Amino acid sequence: MKREEIVWMNVMPGVFWIQIPKAELSILCGCPGEVVKHLMHQGLIRKVNKEGIECETGPNVILLSEVLVQNGGFANLAEFPILQMLYRQGMILPGHPNNTGVKPILIGSSAQVRAQMAYIHRGRFGLVTREEILACGVDESTADNMMKIKLKFNFGPIQPPSELIDTLEIDKAVDKKPVPIRNGVTVCRIGFNRYRFAFQGRKTDIDLNLPPNTLYPPAYSLGHYRFQRQYFAILHRGDGDGWSANRPSTGSIIMFQGRIFLVDAGPGVFYNMIALGINISEVEGIFHTHNHDDHFAGLPALIHSDHRLKYFATPLVRSAVAKKFTALMSLEEKKFGQFFEICDLTLDTWNDCDGLEVMPLYSPHPTETNIFLFRAMDMDGYKTYAHWADLSSYQVIDHMVGTGPGDLPVSFIQKIKQDYGRFANLKKLDVGGGLIHGVAEDFRQDPSDRLILAHLDRKLTNAEMEIGSESFFGALDVLIAGHQNYVHHHVFDYLRTFFPGATNSQIHMLLNCPIIEYNAGTILHRSGETTDHVDMVLSGTVAYWGSASGTINHLSLGSLIGEGTLFKKQETLKGTYRAVSHCSIIRFSAELFRTFLAHNHLLTHMEVLLDKIGFLRKTWLFGEQTNFISLWTLSRAIEPLSILTGEEIAVRSGPRLWLVVEGKVRVCDATGTLLEMIEVGGFFGEHTYFSLADFPWQFQAEGAVELYSLQLRDLLEIPIVHWKMLEVFERRKKTANILRNTARPNK
Repeated sequence: MKREEIVWMNVMPGVFWIQIPKAELSILCGCPGEVVKHLMHQGLIRKVNKEGIECETGPNVILLSEVLVQNGGFANLAEFPILQMLYRQGMILPGHPNNTGVKPILIGSSAQVRAQMAYIHRGRFGLVTREEILACGVDESTADNMMKIKLKFNFGPIQPPSELIDTLEIDKAVDKKPVPIRNGVTVCRIGFNRYRFAFQGRKTDIDLNLPPNTLYPPAYSLGHYRFQRQYFAILHRGDGDGWSANRPSTGSIIMFQGRIFLVDAGPGVFYNMIALGINISEVEGIFHTHNHDDHFAGLPALIHSDHRLKYFATPLVRSAVAKKFTALMSLEEKKFGQFFEICDLTLDTWNDCDGLEVMPLYSPHPTETNIFLFRAMDMDGYKTYAHWADLSSYQVIDHMVGTGPGDLPVSFIQKIKQDYGRFANLKKLDVGGGLIHGVAEDFRQDPSDRLILAHLDRKLTNAEMEIGSESFFGALDVLIAGHQNYVHHHVFDYLRTFFPGATNSQIHMLLNCPIIEYNAGTILHRSGETTDHVDMVLSGTVAYWGSASGTINHLSLGSLIGEGTLFKKQETLKGTYRAVSHCSIIRFSAELFRTFLAHNHLLTHMEVLLDKIGFLRKTWLFGEQTNFISLWTLSRAIEPLSILTGEEIAVRSGPRLWLVVEGKVRVCDATGTLLEMIEVGGFFGEHTYFSLADFPWQFQAEGAVELYSLQLRDLLEIPIVHWKMLEVFERRKKTANILRNTARPNK
């Protein structure tokens, strides 16, 4: 390879690698979650020996996507790529040959660059002042000690990210004028999320836009699993760390009384749950240890639900997580509570979480961190699970003890060690080592029944295997076996909510129908197929593929398939239904279900609403994970509206949303410049939910148009709908700003 060449490769959809050896630049274009692991697989990050020191290769420049969210997932998560540059490449380490004073560079729009810098800052430090810690209800002495620990890990005062990272904001590059990066390399913006890099007369164009219905892929293959719900059990969702290329980061799933709770949400949690046969709508809540990306970056996947998940953490952790999440999203901090149902826990106390008892304990880490002890009772007494991630080694925290103004009292460290050594029937340990993680040797005398050693990017050593054991993705540890049919319980509760006027005997009549299990990849129903029964999704992930509309949606728990057959002898399905994971459905006889509805005086009313429900299910906005109860509520609030050719649609009063049922709608700016053409299934008016300001957008019928108007103030209470509306709002606002800045002529 000639040194003046620009070499590029497509790492995965929406992510590219550019290498310019002569300019000593390696540019990562796009950085979704776990992109570091993808670079390892491609050989773009590899171990090398430089001047006798083992380190890694990797990027030294990151180009950010213009939009944070693409197809529902975070497109910009630069924390781990930046950490890889600073520590694993050695760019910040004293005496390291790669520490030359040259900083990593973040390139992108001013909004995204500034959001990433704030998010990285919160990811490194969490709460950055004593006052922020005190605001979480911590006493002054403990707050002082927590702040001292934070400074010990940082080897000094908290510095802004600009001390470690250079930035290049390229909003002014919209006129296609090249902007210098470093060593003669330039970049210019040539379109929406499209860029051109140039060096010594050579050019390379990059497009960071994800194709429709395309997600950033996982870095590893997990297979597919099926498990029985238990009374109290631990399903292992990962035991690696942020650098473990072939497995997910450490996380667990708590099963309690058949309900499902997550412990942490690392990147790829959506794929984790699909592999385990769990639909996001089946998850009741998350217990969160801290805000590092290998425990945090999966939070957007948890918003892909029809209900707000319960968020369990102490105010310390919740505050640090909310500040990082909203910094990343450029939102007000209170917005975090609109996506999750906040359930604050008290430190060092048994908290009753819907019957499951949980005790959070403080663990020293660069950012606010809690470890969790869970317990439930059976006939022999309590059974306990300890989730110890992330930890600090005794050697590291012992060096924090002293009598100086910045040192910790010995009593504070002794309390932490006593907490680490608490007994549990099952204990999962962070033994990643280094400056900020635990080591197995500290637990050689631990009294617990079984230790699982986790949070590693390597295999266990012989010495470690004398102390604890490995676990694997999909392994299940049952602490208290279940002797009930939890699936039937959940279906009963769902039907009771949906049909509050029905008697228990009538609901049990429906529950007596057969339950059918499907393997992952199986087609449940093909497009064009006729059916004379109605299916309800009970567990797992079922996808609807509408080839005519190009829609792909994941159905939530309780979704109905073939409900149109209730009003005719057979229904011809207009889409294909496929099992994405192992899943189960309950199959109702159409005649039985029709009789049930008639008994409850719902048959006529439901027939009127089914057309609207059918339309909503085929849209991108409402089709994914929105359960039948929510669709029923939405359809009842819909108002049909007909618009003549060329007529402007007034969207000044809100909050109100419009859905295009037939025809097309032009979206223009104040000058009449076309921003977007909204087709059948699309929507507009989302700005009335997010901004009190009048946006200078005009909506005009392109031919005769049929609309559904939806005026529902609590629409944003459905997290997946809220998230998608916010994504479209930000994209349209960005497009309008770009066109305004470039002053393009009207179309």
